[in-house]
Amino acid sequence: MTDLQKLPEIPEDRADDLHNLDIMGEADLVLFMAGNQFMVMPSLIEAFRQQYPDIERIYYQTLPPGLSLKQILAGGARFKAQHLDVRADVYASVNRSAMEKLVAAGHLEPDDFTCYLHNRLTLMVPAGNPAKIETVTDLDQGNIRISQPDPANEDIGFHIMDMYRSAGGEELVHGIMEQKRDAGTAIFTRVHHRETPLRIELGNVDVGPVWATEVQHARAAGQPIDAVEPGAGLDQRDRVNYYIARLKAAPNPENAEKFIEFITSPAAGEIYRGYGFVPPDK
Repeated sequence: MTDLQKLPEIPEDRADDLHNLDIMGEADLVLFMAGNQFMVMPSLIEAFRQQYPDIERIYYQTLPPGLSLKQILAGGARFKAQHLDVRADVYASVNRSAMEKLVAAGHLEPDDFTCYLHNRLTLMVPAGNPAKIETVTDLDQGNIRISQPDPANEDIGFHIMDMYRSAGGEELVHGIMEQKRDAGTAIFTRVHHRETPLRIELGNVDVGPVWATEVQHARAAGQPIDAVEPGAGLDQRDRVNYYIARLKAAPNPENAEKFIEFITSPAAGEIYRGYGFVPPDK
């Protein structure tokens, strides 16, 4: 019997990131997608189904890829005291090291993954930017409250730390990730793409580093937010690579290959582009 306490825990309020949970055990395709793609997934799934109508039952997650990685390595996860016993066919991440960890654990062959997407960072702030944040280094001010993605679960956290490092060296990284966390002015997230916009809307934080696509989505949804652009030299646009792979033990390997072929196609690229993502040049 599986010891649930040893499995990674999916936050109880994250049911909206577990899609078609009722058919996970009999799915024709299981996708663990990087969570910051949550807004584009319905359009992608619809287009994929039109191309492959025989692949009817699709279970997909839009959790932070670091959390999904822990789920794969542990052989499951806990969700509301339930054993989420589902094996991924396809895994996507925004961190190459996640793929290398899967290789080391025997879930992937070396280099059996591909880059299929890019993104960039921006700073989400309330409408009007009441805290008057202008630069990345402003986040180190004692009065600035940050909704900060936790790199322990969210791969975006590593890219954000690289942005801090580029803007202010290790001193800025330490100031935000440790000193401000201890002071309670850097509030770490578990699922930042859900938590940060809500915290900003409620007035609980002044700023949150997010993907630029998440600002575009929040604005389209009518949320009262603005963005402060770090600039091309800091927003990691040349370093943010999304990787995708079929796992060696995929329960539905043929369907997984069809999905990867689709997700790297020009048709999927145009869908992504419509949501602010940047498909790679072929």
